[in-house]
Formats: sequence, C-alpha cells, structure tokens
Amino acid sequence: MKHSPALLLLVVVATAAAESTDIPGYRLVWNDEFNVDGAPNAASWNFEHGFQRNNEAQWYQEENAFCKDGILVIEARKEKIKNTSFDPNYNGGNAWKKTREFADYSSASLTTSGKREFQYGRIVVRAKIPTASGAWPAIWTLGTSMEWPSCGEIDILEYYRVRGVPHILANYCWGTDQRWKGKWDGFRRPFQEFLDKDPDWASKFHTWRMDWDENRLAIYLDDELLNDVELNTTFNGSLGEHKNPFRQPHYVILNLALGGDNGGPIDDSALPMRYEIDYVRIYEKDMAAPAPFP
Repeated sequence: MKHSPALLLLVVVATAAAESTDIPGYRLVWNDEFNVDGAPNAASWNFEHGFQRNNEAQWYQEENAFCKDGILVIEARKEKIKNTSFDPNYNGGNAWKKTREFADYSSASLTTSGKREFQYGRIVVRAKIPTASGAWPAIWTLGTSMEWPSCGEIDILEYYRVRGVPHILANYCWGTDQRWKGKWDGFRRPFQEFLDKDPDWASKFHTWRMDWDENRLAIYLDDELLNDVELNTTFNGSLGEHKNPFRQPHYVILNLALGGDNGGPIDDSALPMRYEIDYVRIYEKDMAAPAPFP
C-alpha cells in the first residue's frame, strides 16, 4: 500500500512527539535509552558483584544485564555459583556473605556511582517489574558522602512482600545517633490495589518519577503521588554530623534481588525473571546551575 507524502510526514511527526524527552520547565541533563544492543554503557554504569546486602539469595554478576531492542534487561536466573569469599571459619559481621559456599541464584545490580551523580531536579524511569514470589526489584539512590544511612537513601521503587503480601513501596531514609540504624519515612500499598484497577498491570511498563529540590522530595508512580517529605525534617543524627543527606549529590541504582529479608520465598518456576527498563532520564529545572554531566 502506498502512502502520500503528507501522511508519511504525519507519521514521522507523531512518532517524534511520542518519543520526545522534553518536559516543560526542565532540561534533560543525562539519559540512557538503552538503544544499543549488548552490554550497558560503561561510561554510565558500574556493576555490583557477589553477595551484597539483606541476606539476599542472588549472586550479582555482569552477565545478567544486557540491552536488547531498546530495553535494559536485568535477568534473575537459577544457577549454582561458587562464592569466591567463602570461609567456613568466618564468624564476623555479615557472616552470610562468607559462610554460604554457593549461591543458588544470579542477578545484576547496576549503579551510576562516580559516573552520573545528580543533585535536585527530576528523575524519570519507565520499567516493567517482575512480580512473582521472591522478586525484589528496585529503583533507588544513595548519597555520595558518609556511610549508610547517613548518606541518605531514596527508594523510588521497591516491590516485595510485607508479611507475605506483595506491596509497592516508596521510602526515604536518613541517619540517626546509632550506627546502621536509619530513620524511615515509608509508604507501602498492597499490590492487589493496582491489580484491582488494571488486571494486566504487571504485564505493562509504568513510569516512576522523583521530583527533588532543596525543600522537598516527592515520588510518583504513573503521575500519582506516593510519598513526599519536607527536607526540613530529614537531618541526620550525631553520626551524620546533623547534616541533611538529601542536600548532596546522589547516584542511581537499578537491581533485581531475590529472597532475603524482604523478597519472600522464591518461585523457581518463575525463573528466569526479567526486570525491564525502557529508559532512565535525569532533568534539571531551567533556572538550575549548569549540568554536572559531560
């Protein structure tokens, strides 16, 4: 079937508009659309390796993250991997990282630490998350200075089970007077409420957004406000020098964990699980300082 030049122009214009990254009042300072097949761009992304946190079951490795057809795929797999840090006689802190001889699962965790860090503006991530039992996908940030939690943690997305019931979460955490004990401002909503509105919710891509300035943080899902916090309430305790961890640069983390403290029992029949990210975009307000990224 032949099309007229006018119709072809209309199609091109409509496609360009649909793919526009413009947001009124903001300017795009960095983005990854994952349009090149293969490994994620090493200029922007680091990989975590091995066992990391929360008694999780997966071994993090680079092989479980790849770009295909404009999507970043983080894939959790069932496979047995030797723990290179295994020490049967170890009895120190985080013993689970050393006393497990093998991992029974693998996945990936990508961070922009030291490469793409930002302070204030807007971050937008479009993604489709796995929701089978054991899945713990996340979009989150950490501050660039001080140890956790005085560095500040922002959970733009977490999905996991709370007392066995799947939830969507959006949280803020900062430091207290006690080492490794955070003060949380949390939000959680039963996942069933999303399914009640749209039974096909889990099979679709959704948009997570965080707006951030020197006074306030706000997290949205598909333009619905989930959780906001005023930054005049988020000062660290004495260990964090009473500083505000949300008035410093943060970096982004994308990961798919399994099991552990919050993921729940792992459904092996659902493996491999895929966490798919369409894009990550970071904006500054038009009146903000020059972009920090080259």
